[in-house]
Amino acid sequence: MPGCANGEELYSLAILFAEEGLLDRTMFYATEINRRALSKASAGIYETGRVQKFSENYRAAGGKTTLSDYYTAAYRGAAFHRHLRQRTLFSEHDLATDQVFSEMHLISCRNVLIYFDETLQNRALGLFAESLVRGGFLGLGSHETLRFSKIKPAFSAHDEGERIWRRTNIEKIENAQ
Repeated sequence: MPGCANGEELYSLAILFAEEGLLDRTMFYATEINRRALSKASAGIYETGRVQKFSENYRAAGGKTTLSDYYTAAYRGAAFHRHLRQRTLFSEHDLATDQVFSEMHLISCRNVLIYFDETLQNRALGLFAESLVRGGFLGLGSHETLRFSKIKPAFSAHDEGERIWRRTNIEKIENAQ
């Protein structure tokens, strides 16, 4: 998960994977260039006011229980349970200068590319394409797309409205760069 920021999306995915019985078979990689944000993500502690909004989103998304099953609240804060991050590697990673992080089946990079110019977007998308196994999925933010990217030929739209793409062809990656 490049650009994991303060970790909200990481915990959302960890809860989804837990509810689907996949958490113990999954390794998450949460990366961020900002050390302070990465530290906050790895701690998994959020202000109670924010957690109320998280709970509303969890219910609206069809969560199987209640969000409070996944955190402990105290002193105007909530700490997500350790088991949600137990299989997560938190690491600094710079999409502008670093290389491929690992081989992945899913990359969720939502609302990071909007801050990049076209050159850096193509670089980051190239890293994602190289990292994904054939058939792997890439989730982008609501204002991000592969449509105009040099790397688009390596992907097919899985659900373009939801900005989910599937890596299809490694040869097209090499030709696009």
